[in-house]
Amino acid sequence: MTAIKHALQRDIFTPNDERLLSIVNVCKAGKKKKNCFLCATVTTERPVQVKVVKVKKSDKGDFYKRQIAWALRDLAVVDAKDAIKENPEFDLHFEKIYKWVASSTAEKNAFISCIWKLNQRYLRKKIDFVNVSSQLLEESVPSGENQSVTGGDEEVVDEYQELNAREEQDIEIMMEDCEYAISNAEAFAEKLSRELQVLDGANIQSIMASEKQVNILMKLLDEALKEVDQIELKLSSYEEMLQSVKEQMDQISESNHLIHLSNTNNVKLLSEIEFLVNHMDLAKGHIRALQEGDLASSRGIEACTNAADALLQCMNVALRPGHDMLLAVKQQQQRFSDLRELFARRLASHLNNVFVQQGHDQSSTLAQHSVELTLPNHHPFHRDLLRYAKLMEWLKSTDYGKYEGLTKNYMDYLSRLYEREIKDFFEVAKIKMTGTTKESKKFGLHGSSGKLTGSTSSLNKLSVQSSGNRRSQSSSLLDMGNMSASDLDVADRTKFDKIFEQVLSELEPLCLAEQDFISKFFKLQQHQSMPGTMAEAEDLDGGTLSRQHNCGTPLPVSSEKDMIRQMMIKIFRCIEPELNNLIALGDKIDSFNSLYMLVKMSHHVWTAQNVDPASFLSTTLGNVLVTVKRNFDKCISNQIRQMEEVKISKKSKVGILPFVAEFEEFAGLAESIFKNAERRGDLDKAYTKLIRGVFVNVEKVANESQKTPRDVVMMENFHHIFATLSRLKISCLEAEKKEAKQKYTDNLQAYVIYSLGQPLEKLNHFFEGVEARVAQGIREEEVSYQLAFNKQELRKVIKEYPGKEVKKGLDNLYKKVDKHLCEEENLLQVVWHSMQDEFIRQYKHFEGLIARCYPGSGITMEFTIQDILDYFSSIAQSH
Repeated sequence: MTAIKHALQRDIFTPNDERLLSIVNVCKAGKKKKNCFLCATVTTERPVQVKVVKVKKSDKGDFYKRQIAWALRDLAVVDAKDAIKENPEFDLHFEKIYKWVASSTAEKNAFISCIWKLNQRYLRKKIDFVNVSSQLLEESVPSGENQSVTGGDEEVVDEYQELNAREEQDIEIMMEDCEYAISNAEAFAEKLSRELQVLDGANIQSIMASEKQVNILMKLLDEALKEVDQIELKLSSYEEMLQSVKEQMDQISESNHLIHLSNTNNVKLLSEIEFLVNHMDLAKGHIRALQEGDLASSRGIEACTNAADALLQCMNVALRPGHDMLLAVKQQQQRFSDLRELFARRLASHLNNVFVQQGHDQSSTLAQHSVELTLPNHHPFHRDLLRYAKLMEWLKSTDYGKYEGLTKNYMDYLSRLYEREIKDFFEVAKIKMTGTTKESKKFGLHGSSGKLTGSTSSLNKLSVQSSGNRRSQSSSLLDMGNMSASDLDVADRTKFDKIFEQVLSELEPLCLAEQDFISKFFKLQQHQSMPGTMAEAEDLDGGTLSRQHNCGTPLPVSSEKDMIRQMMIKIFRCIEPELNNLIALGDKIDSFNSLYMLVKMSHHVWTAQNVDPASFLSTTLGNVLVTVKRNFDKCISNQIRQMEEVKISKKSKVGILPFVAEFEEFAGLAESIFKNAERRGDLDKAYTKLIRGVFVNVEKVANESQKTPRDVVMMENFHHIFATLSRLKISCLEAEKKEAKQKYTDNLQAYVIYSLGQPLEKLNHFFEGVEARVAQGIREEEVSYQLAFNKQELRKVIKEYPGKEVKKGLDNLYKKVDKHLCEEENLLQVVWHSMQDEFIRQYKHFEGLIARCYPGSGITMEFTIQDILDYFSSIAQSH
């Protein structure tokens, strides 16, 4: 226990300027034994503080830690349980009763005795000792009045004391005198004993000699003791007075602490009250504005907006812990809720009335727009409603149910209004396209909605007429609704283009303005989002605005984008079907109108996507563009089908095929329409399909032609195609242009060779035989020795073709060629010139064979090259 006491003093109490007086090893009664130590300590500095400290061994090591400390003045009762029998249990009554069991009764008694002594010295018997042996308390009383009260409770000096420096020096001197006779200890002890006896005798003699001085000293000591007793009596009286002063100072200190605590509490209470008053007090003017403010005037709207913001700040104040339990706070919150509900009802009712009034006011202006291709302007209505934008934002954050109801009502009223305006607008557009209402019935228009009825008219088959006139030869490729594309004037198509552009130009600002208004008025964010379709708006008709289902909280950003798109789809749900009807009408009037519509629609889609690719306008126009592109592809497919179904007359010459002329018309029109267009790729693909169809079907018709030679049909039509592509300079058809030129050239040459073989038929057969013999290996100069090809046979054949007969044959050839060729293409002179060149080439070839195979024979043709030139020239001039 002594070692533990030293360790506790060193490790725990010395660092805190405390002195450990007593220690007892205890554990709590009635529980698992967890040993600890109760220590009685006093501070080394004045004023002295006496404490009982509980020290416990740490769970993580062998060191001790201070767990709890009680001031001794807080100890009321010490209960030893039994004053007669030995009992290790005892209780200490502080603010509550602590029951302990000591490791031994002796330790318990020693600890209680120390507490008794400390009580006697510092507390003057304020502690009650119950069931404590009187003998134990009597033993604790000090034996002498001049002895310190705490003298008995201090640690007895250890039996072993370390030598000081003086004692060590004396022992060394003494050992030197004995010459360090440590090895002979008995002799050394004997010597010391003798010297001690000598010293004792000397001391006795000295005492006996100084008995008088001793008596005097004793007398002085008695007097000193009396003085000490008097001083101690005075000190005790002083100490009693100081103890009273100390108690009074303690009471004053406690009183000052309570006063300070009260002041602190008052300051905190005032701060809380000021916080509640400053943050939860709504001005009377604001309350009056919320209850009966004018929502029709600008000043009233501004006052209501400020009041609503103030109310929202009061309702959203972050209350501190415990505020919500105050009755006044609860009442104020209820009052705010009632004000919010009242104002929300007033605001919703007023805005609903504004929506209804807007429908009536706009309906009265429809009459003046019924004859003009313009849509009514909603800007004044938007401007008036935007004054309520901040109030809508307030309503969205405070009462989402009413906000959602207002949104649905706005969509209901405005969708009906826009539907009337847009349908009337499209009716005017259709009437302007067709000319009159009677003509509109001809194209299947019935009623104000202008919806198309009936099916698309079937395409008439092409026929080739016997007349040489191009118009009579090329009846229309496309006959849509009894109106052929070739019969339509360019002005009609330009008119259609302007009307269609006007329709799109009116719809675009209308949709953009409405979408911008919805975003600002309903406080919704509009930007990047996935495109939607009409199907997404189905839930709107059922009363569900979005994925928000009665949760009463605002939507996230992505849902707000969806909400804008869904509102626009609900409000403008008639735009897409009306545009599709208008497109169907334009396509029915003239299938070539799909080219105009494709260019215009592509441009507006491109513009809308640059502004906002996820907007309702961009999505709707994109859907309609798909329909226009489908009609355009259908137009191309119909042209190709008509090419395949073309039939030619067996009795008349073919000339320029109708679908070749139609391709020229289509390409010229398309190039003028698609100049600087965004969707040039669609036209290039159509060109490729069409030109392939033209090439294939030209060859098909040429092969089937009976009246006109195949080479003439191929030559004339591919010459026309080459001329068209050269004039239009279509970059994607450069390869086809070269191919058309090659086909034209090849067929021209074939036709010339075939035609020229007839005028000099026998001469041609003769020289073909000569070339055959040479090819078989006979030398050219030996051919004349062949019986069938001797000189006499050659002269006989040449005499059959005098100049006069040649000219006559060429004249017949010219007439025959003239019958084969058509006037539109004007290739007669080109063909005649090519025949002249080919004839001269044959003439030179024949002359060469004569010179090589019949050398020195002097045989020549009956006519010369100059004669040939004269023949061709005179025949051409005569016709």
